[in-house]
Amino acid sequence: MLSTIRPPNTFPDVRIPERSGKSITLFDLSTHRSGLPPLPGNLKPGAVYSVDDLYQFLPGYTLPRDPGSEFEYSNLGAGLLGHVLAHRAGTDYESLVRMRITQPLCMQDTGIKLSSSMEQRMATGHTATLAPVARSEFSIPLAGAGSLRSSANDMLTFLEASLGYQDSPLAPAMKAMLEVRRPARQARIGLGWLIYSTDGRELAGHSGRTVGFCSTVGYDPEARVGVVVLSNASTPSGAEDIGLHLLSPTTPLAHFEPPKQHTELQVNPKLLDHYTGRYQVTPSLIFEITCEGGRLFAQGFAQFLHNRPGDLIGLPKFELVAEGEKNFFARVSDSQVTFETGPDGRATGLILHKAGRDMPGARLP
Repeated sequence: MLSTIRPPNTFPDVRIPERSGKSITLFDLSTHRSGLPPLPGNLKPGAVYSVDDLYQFLPGYTLPRDPGSEFEYSNLGAGLLGHVLAHRAGTDYESLVRMRITQPLCMQDTGIKLSSSMEQRMATGHTATLAPVARSEFSIPLAGAGSLRSSANDMLTFLEASLGYQDSPLAPAMKAMLEVRRPARQARIGLGWLIYSTDGRELAGHSGRTVGFCSTVGYDPEARVGVVVLSNASTPSGAEDIGLHLLSPTTPLAHFEPPKQHTELQVNPKLLDHYTGRYQVTPSLIFEITCEGGRLFAQGFAQFLHNRPGDLIGLPKFELVAEGEKNFFARVSDSQVTFETGPDGRATGLILHKAGRDMPGARLP
């Protein structure tokens, strides 16, 4: 049974966290019930995250609940799963995926390191406002969380095998992926696939979003139909809702308003110093505003579900551009910030405008 296979307690001289005498199993990692956080706490935005960094984080992390007890999606858990499987096979993650999946299915356009042909055809990623962004990479130990690139044709080939239209040595494993069912908030989760019930049907799917891209893949096992939606713009909606609508037309498309166009204005650089500080936007999100070289930057620090109090994870830093003395916008996303000031001009709070929501944040001491 998969649930009895455990990563060794001592994994290359690093101890995997346990709780109540229970170890994290491969089954727990596959169903996002490991108790590990969404991202490791020592992951620094823009910095290379090494295997040594991963091995330093794991033994010092205290699980907030027993492994296997509750669902919480974890990119760290997905990355660790790929890392452990590759280590056990005596190879690296990309080579393992190639040997076990992409070569047997003849998926020649799927991998991490791009061939010259793939490089020439690789789409440029964009923000929600369609500004091009530089390509980002998942660090090696977290590659299983989202480093693979692929094409629509290759993903349709993968669905073809999942639906039984192509004979493949992977058929038993693909069948087993849906035989596992565990609660996952409004859905259930198998081995990797999220399983949704709609109109008396069960749909299996998975969506993802990285810098500049979003995607969704899903299928109806009984009707034997599937869909792939790939987008080279990281928008709040536009991939997952399209995929679900194609599989189940009664599922409505998301109401998406085009991002507002902004005009950059020059403001007195001395004003920017009045806005620096930390702001409590939600109980689980703190926004830090800094001024560097006459430019204003924002960075979120998130307290993810079930993390220990004070265990904040830094999100990517981005620049805020002025469109008024108190109004700023982000070029990398359709987010705006309005500062509220006191009589002395110093900010007492801010309002984060994001995805149609206004989220006020009080300035922290």
